[in-house]
Amino acid sequence: MWVFGYGSLIWNPEFPVAEQRIARAPGWRRSFCMRSIHHRGSVAAPGLVLALDAAPDAHCDGVAFRVTPGAEAETLATLRERELISSAYLEVTLDLSTDKGPLSALGFVIDPHHAQYCGGLALEEQAQIIAQASGGRGPNRDYLWSTAAHLAELGIADEELEWLATRVRSLSA
Repeated sequence: MWVFGYGSLIWNPEFPVAEQRIARAPGWRRSFCMRSIHHRGSVAAPGLVLALDAAPDAHCDGVAFRVTPGAEAETLATLRERELISSAYLEVTLDLSTDKGPLSALGFVIDPHHAQYCGGLALEEQAQIIAQASGGRGPNRDYLWSTAAHLAELGIADEELEWLATRVRSLSA
């Protein structure tokens, strides 16, 4: 069983990993397009979390994790509890490319028809929200900074996240 991480799963998978590979998901882009009312915000003051947003001419680079054999059922239950907390994500199978060949992986993508979907927000508006929001898993800015840092460590460039990380640091200073 493979799982595709493009946000917090990269630095906090919360399941046993047997192998990991840099992977590309064509037709998707990483985007702060989901209002977070649980983990990184609240109903009264939603934060923003990353989601895969459909974009036919784009791609998202992330990490494919192979779940340790024997831990598949527990991992699936853990991921569903974590990712499907508000039904804004859809559970899908993603076709990925890696340097060791193609593979299929479990992924969670945004439902563009869900009330929490907020695609198209200007980067400055995203930065303002992220700088202020906090939820059950902590400040929204920590989520952004951890994701940006881990992408950089892996050599995965994401200009929007890099810009947001810098801007939110200046807003939080």
